[in-house]
Amino acid sequence: MMGRTPWRVKNTQPALNGRVALVTGANSGLGFETALGLAYRGARLILPVRNPEKGQNALARLQAACPQVDATLLPLNLASLRSIATCAKAVAALTDRLDIQINNAGIMAPTRRMETEDGFELQFGVNHLGHFALSAHLRPLLEAANEGGVLVTVASLAAGKNTIHFNDLQSRHRYSPFGAYQQSKLANLLFAQELARRAGEQGWNIHSRAAHPGWAATSIVANGQASTLPKPLGLIEQTLGGAVLRLMGQSAAGGAEPLLYAALSPQARDGDYYGPQGRGERRGPPGPALVPPTARKSSLAARLWDASERLTGTAW
Repeated sequence: MMGRTPWRVKNTQPALNGRVALVTGANSGLGFETALGLAYRGARLILPVRNPEKGQNALARLQAACPQVDATLLPLNLASLRSIATCAKAVAALTDRLDIQINNAGIMAPTRRMETEDGFELQFGVNHLGHFALSAHLRPLLEAANEGGVLVTVASLAAGKNTIHFNDLQSRHRYSPFGAYQQSKLANLLFAQELARRAGEQGWNIHSRAAHPGWAATSIVANGQASTLPKPLGLIEQTLGGAVLRLMGQSAAGGAEPLLYAALSPQARDGDYYGPQGRGERRGPPGPALVPPTARKSSLAARLWDASERLTGTAW
């Protein structure tokens, strides 16, 4: 159905009073709208941010929209394993559990290859490895949640456009701005599925799911939906600054609905993928999303997991 759904950002159900939720990238766009949706439902928010000024602005907007919100900002640079470890310790000092974690922050298609503090290609390092390491550090808090912490990793329609290049994970030999972005988003989806598999097999008290926003009209550099557009439309979109997404896609609040659905819906299942239900999964109410063929390869997911543990120095 294309009408109203229980997953609008401004809804107050299900009630999350007493629950603790962490959202990365809540400064703007999808992350902000997701945090707002959790705040309306009564969750206590922990918001790790890279830019303190933008974080304060976002907090002021949250408080204006939802005066009862309980939210704490923390510094986090996902391009630094040192910062990630420090942030995880700060989270543990604030709470003894995490009921919900939304791995949303990301970077998209810088024109020239850039590296993280630890020498990873920036998009693969931030979008995938940074969240992989943060989630590993926060695992004890997720497992401490009464019903098991729910971890939602935000992928993209771009996840179906590439594969994992193990012979050049860091794009040192060949760098394509959108190609590297697509690889990082596929890695997000593979991580969510592999975490669900391992949690089920080893009895970890964690629920892992993935979601994508369709074509959400947020900052195009922040969420990378242009990488899913046909090339002519992508070029037009970059020129017009979001006009195509506004016309053919949906708002940031609409894009946040699949994230909230994956985190909160009784119908959401571990290891599954959620997105808009309209044509091409570009817009519409949330529900099950099509998993691209490359993301169905369990051997690929397991190999990526092992490489990610080695690169980040974390062990699950």
